[in-house]
Amino acid sequence: MKKTVKKTVPVNKTAKKSAQARPKIAAKKSSSDRAEMHPKFAEVAEAFANERGVTAGRMMSAFGLKVGGKIFAMFSKDAFVVKLPKARVDALVSAKKGVRFDPRKNGSEMKEWLSIADRKAPWLELAKEAHRFVKAGS
Repeated sequence: MKKTVKKTVPVNKTAKKSAQARPKIAAKKSSSDRAEMHPKFAEVAEAFANERGVTAGRMMSAFGLKVGGKIFAMFSKDAFVVKLPKARVDALVSAKKGVRFDPRKNGSEMKEWLSIADRKAPWLELAKEAHRFVKAGS
């Protein structure tokens, strides 16, 4: 009988832990994901369901959409959030259509991210704009 030797390789516990903490984003949303997201964001996600390169799923504490592995739209803490060019975010903030996204609520606003609490805002149009921006390489 042949004896096998098992080699052990040291594992970076931090990397392993962070990899386990990050959910795998699936191209298709599960019914549990749909139940957790805002119904209006579900419409946005559905519009991108067959878009090549777009994935959807839980990200940190939000449900979002990615293209090329980068987030372009998400629903976070009761607001729709999109990544747009800084000049476009500035214009929308000036027009009082939204506010700069501040994920930690500590005053460190993100220049290319817009947060919109208004449920009547054109979420799908803004998501399409964000998709084009991020897909182009922002």
